[in-house]
Amino acid sequence: MSWMYLIIAGFGEVLGVMGIHKVNQEKSLFSFTWLIGGFLLSFLFLTLAMENLPMGTAYAIWTGIGTAGSAMAGMVFYDESADWRRILFLSMIIAAAVGLKFIT
Repeated sequence: MSWMYLIIAGFGEVLGVMGIHKVNQEKSLFSFTWLIGGFLLSFLFLTLAMENLPMGTAYAIWTGIGTAGSAMAGMVFYDESADWRRILFLSMIIAAAVGLKFIT
């Protein structure tokens, strides 16, 4: 169950980062709620995941999901560059996260 919590925490991180983008576009109650809600979700589930997973592994996976997920969200929703090199390095982040899962 801890791994599921960690994945949810990573997606919460992506929502929080998207909330930052939303706040930069328009400063409204909805934007700030999105930002705060995403990060609250992220930290809550990261805390739950770290009850059974090693801190270093949990943090590495959480930041990897947040980093790769935010970059992919930028490409999909905000028309950011989808250059093959960017996708290659994002794939390397994801491969590292999967590798940590296999050895933990």
